[in-house]
Amino acid sequence: MVLLSDRIQKVKPSPTLAIAAKAKELQSRGIDVIDLGSGEPDFDTPKHIKKAAIRAIKEGFTKYTAVDGIPELKNAIIAKFQQDSQLTFAPNQVIVTVGGKQAFYNLAQAMLNPGDEVIIPSPYWVSYPDIVLLADGVPVVVKTWEADGFKMTPEGLEAAITPRTRFVVLNSPCNPSGAAYTREELGHLGAVLERHPSVWAVVDDIYEKLVYDDFQAVTLTEVVPSLVDRTVIVHGVSKTYAMTGWRIGYAAGPVEIIRAMSKIQSQSTSNATSIAQKAAVAALAGPQKVIKPMLKAFTERRNFVVKALNAIPGIHCRAPEGSFYVFPHVGGLLGTVTPDGKKVGNTTELAAFMLESYQVALVPGVAFGMDPYVRISFATSMDNLQRAMDRIRMVAKDLLG
Repeated sequence: MVLLSDRIQKVKPSPTLAIAAKAKELQSRGIDVIDLGSGEPDFDTPKHIKKAAIRAIKEGFTKYTAVDGIPELKNAIIAKFQQDSQLTFAPNQVIVTVGGKQAFYNLAQAMLNPGDEVIIPSPYWVSYPDIVLLADGVPVVVKTWEADGFKMTPEGLEAAITPRTRFVVLNSPCNPSGAAYTREELGHLGAVLERHPSVWAVVDDIYEKLVYDDFQAVTLTEVVPSLVDRTVIVHGVSKTYAMTGWRIGYAAGPVEIIRAMSKIQSQSTSNATSIAQKAAVAALAGPQKVIKPMLKAFTERRNFVVKALNAIPGIHCRAPEGSFYVFPHVGGLLGTVTPDGKKVGNTTELAAFMLESYQVALVPGVAFGMDPYVRISFATSMDNLQRAMDRIRMVAKDLLG
């Protein structure tokens, strides 16, 4: 009998990765599965970024680097924050990680003691609560409401803070809802944190460039500078530059916490891949016009998907401010029975029916801490989205008669 730790038994595998793996397995068998579950752009990494990686290989840049990242990449990250948010960081306030997920993992390991609480608004990115649990922390979920744009209110934040609260997570634009906080909304949340000097903020801005309808994405400390000494910004190149597989994330914050995160990383992965770091330099310091074609396509897809979903009985869908996800309410399809007599009582059963009967893969809302919703990624071709909406329309017809 294998004895597993109590720690590992607290957590579950990533539901989004599980859905993606199931979709790929079915596709490998020749089944025409439309994958709306994956959280990665369908675009290729821009050519100048790939060329930078090839050049690094040819020049022999294939050895270990400093644990916390090469100076060239740190400087590109510093310049990005200065240009986009008017925030100033020194090299010892920046760490390069193996994806944004590792940045958050390092942070939790470095900051949390057993019993420390972390406030996480729902719907949330699936990994936040489990990473907190792996650090022996306690996730404190604050439910948000569609009527409030899936955004935590100052009252909700205030009510969740206790003497054990260590930090609050703010993900804007949000995965899975696409909700993004305005400058005014961040100001109100920041005012709450100003009244609680022991509570830190962890700001996940990885989708900040993917916003629509002239929405202006801002980060917390840009609005409330007084919080700069207790805020860590988590970021990465995966979403903006179609570099998910390159696994480059980064974080910026106070020297002491970045140093602690580097210590954690020194005993886990060590440095992020040297070649991918060179590619990330090209991404951040190179021409930003490469983002425009992706954003244009995402805008068209978002508009199409929102309109199509709102025309399907049993479903309504809010238009997100950012990201490449929609988070439609599917409560009208629950409490039904499939043609072969299976009950559809929750979004997990609904997602299973969609995948098994109509070969559409999406992620049930329970994975993000909120039912009756599902997450649909529109980071796939318009052709796939059109076919998927046709299939979802047939799902509704099957269930509603």
